[in-house]
Amino acid sequence: MKKPVAAERFELGVCYYPEHWPESMWADDYRRMVETGFTVVRLGEFAWSIFEPEEGEFQYELFDRAIDLAHSHGLKVILGTPTATPPAWLTEQYPEALNVTYEGVTLQHGMRRHYNYSSPKYRELCARIVTKLAEHYANHPGVVGWQIDNELNCEINVFYSESDHLAFRSWLQDRYVTLDKLNEAWGTVFWNQTYTRWSQVCLTRPTPSPNQPNPHQALDEKRFISDNTISFAKIQADILREKAPDQWVTTNGLFGHLDSHELTEDHLDFFSYDSYPQFSTISADPAEVNPMLDRGWGLSLSAVRSVSSNFCVMEQQSGPGGWVNRMDMPSPKPGQMRLWTYQSIAHGADMLLYFRWRTATMGNEIYWHGLNDYHNQPNRRVKEAEQIGQELAQIGPAFIGSRTQASIAILRDYDNEWDGEYDVWHGPFMWQSNKEWFKALQRKHIPNDVLYMRSNTTLAELARYEVLVYPHPAIMSDDTAALLDQYVQQGGKLIFGCRTGYKDTRGQCYMRPFPGAAQEMCGVTVEEFTMVKGTRLPTSIRWNHDPEALTGADAFNDILHVEEDSVEIMGTYATDHYAGKPAVTRNIRGQGEVWYYGAVFNEAAVLQIIGSLGLASPAADWAELPAGVELQIRATGGDTSTGVTFLLNYSEEPAQIVLKESKTDLLSGQTLSGSYAMEGFGVLVLQ
Repeated sequence: MKKPVAAERFELGVCYYPEHWPESMWADDYRRMVETGFTVVRLGEFAWSIFEPEEGEFQYELFDRAIDLAHSHGLKVILGTPTATPPAWLTEQYPEALNVTYEGVTLQHGMRRHYNYSSPKYRELCARIVTKLAEHYANHPGVVGWQIDNELNCEINVFYSESDHLAFRSWLQDRYVTLDKLNEAWGTVFWNQTYTRWSQVCLTRPTPSPNQPNPHQALDEKRFISDNTISFAKIQADILREKAPDQWVTTNGLFGHLDSHELTEDHLDFFSYDSYPQFSTISADPAEVNPMLDRGWGLSLSAVRSVSSNFCVMEQQSGPGGWVNRMDMPSPKPGQMRLWTYQSIAHGADMLLYFRWRTATMGNEIYWHGLNDYHNQPNRRVKEAEQIGQELAQIGPAFIGSRTQASIAILRDYDNEWDGEYDVWHGPFMWQSNKEWFKALQRKHIPNDVLYMRSNTTLAELARYEVLVYPHPAIMSDDTAALLDQYVQQGGKLIFGCRTGYKDTRGQCYMRPFPGAAQEMCGVTVEEFTMVKGTRLPTSIRWNHDPEALTGADAFNDILHVEEDSVEIMGTYATDHYAGKPAVTRNIRGQGEVWYYGAVFNEAAVLQIIGSLGLASPAADWAELPAGVELQIRATGGDTSTGVTFLLNYSEEPAQIVLKESKTDLLSGQTLSGSYAMEGFGVLVLQ
């Protein structure tokens, strides 16, 4: 039975490092945390050398005092297992635990995440420290839960030590049993790569053309890394379940080459995320049209919600961020930290901890600011946190355990994400189309989910949604196609983009007309296709329902040929040698419909499709909202009429809204109706 994120109240807290500060400061820190409204702290995730200063010598005194004191102030404690930073004695004595780069360079002690998951010795030592900590703190009344490691696969998500090569070979033997089947799956007959002994098989390695491995081997490599990471986490989870059964187990961060769904489903009570909205600001593409910046972080939160419908934000940005040489994020403006907090909550968080209580005075993160500055004197961020603490203590029970409501979902899957890292003929398209759909839906105030297609996905999970958007699933099995067809036949609306369905799960191309596994559903074939790049100028699409509307046909063009009478042409290419040919089609199938859009999505094209589908905001009957305000609804049992509505203004300027019905703002207690000016970076929580 999985334990909930929070049971009775919203848990608000902060990450704290007692080992960084004189013990004389602890009591004052804890006192001020409670006064701020915090109920929980995370400790210990980088403290292995304190718990085990030399191999086999364990000491707990420092953290015993820190945890006891936190508990005496009424604070709940989350303990991190300290395996993200193996100590110097370990890496000196057992260098086989260190990670190795693709080029064969051993990564040395001095940062964090410098280990590999495959080393038997490292696994043994991790199991021992976790066992010792679990036995010591299992019955401590102040310890409520555990965070496994810290940000699995952050910093680096590829592993090439000798232990990894051996583990990969073993994983392949379990998966394929025989070399003949491996050779078939990897297509090794191409370029004479055929393997005749298992000892010849390794992870991808440098080739004459840099970073140019066998693509099918590269896909399996990422599957292996995910499975290997999960097996590493499982060691710790199993120990914690056995030794500390009354405390919950989670881990934090959404990083590459890791099936977080499988990890959570099999080994965690719930998933936790680290939310830093200004990453999307400093990494913004200057050429992007109509960017969302920090508001776009909601798309990542939607992906987290697909792992855990209710989740913890273990680290929430609370100040300017960055290491000494990179990730130099500006300081949040007044109100932005509060806005980002409610952004996380609106998307499903039931527990949230700020990173960090006080900015470190040493190390790589001296510029990754927390709530308190180095001087430890009052500042506006602490005051803002106090306001949030007061608000959530009052309104938290109104939405704890409720789910974010959406009638449309963007579909993703790990195989296409991982294959698309290498394959530029479909990979980059998924991220653009996800973003453009999210932008259009957000500005139309239509909440969306992100849903990952997995081997155990059911029709009932899909049928929750009126519309599914699967932008560019190049890899699609016949089983996945059959499940999606069932969804359509019972009344669902399914939308594909270019490059759909032409690969099998090995990453090999079907010898079928495109769109391969999806061809029968779509009722069209791809007559011809082209990458749009370099001197190949982009074309545009003319929409049949709105002939005056021209939208760009970005990046790639599938020229479609109608195969079934049930297909309606929704748009045609406006220029180039395929002018007048179908670019967008809709196939009526059973009680539903399947759209095929022959390019990479942009916001203008998405708005055309939204209009044709007749999609409307769930608040359309009672609110008029400007495009700059986000709407999210959390409710229990799908009844949005009894739920809580979050309105978030991402602009620094006031936003004018109109409420056609009276609503109570839970934050202020005011009853609002008619025209109302939301303040810059303002938040309303309406019931």
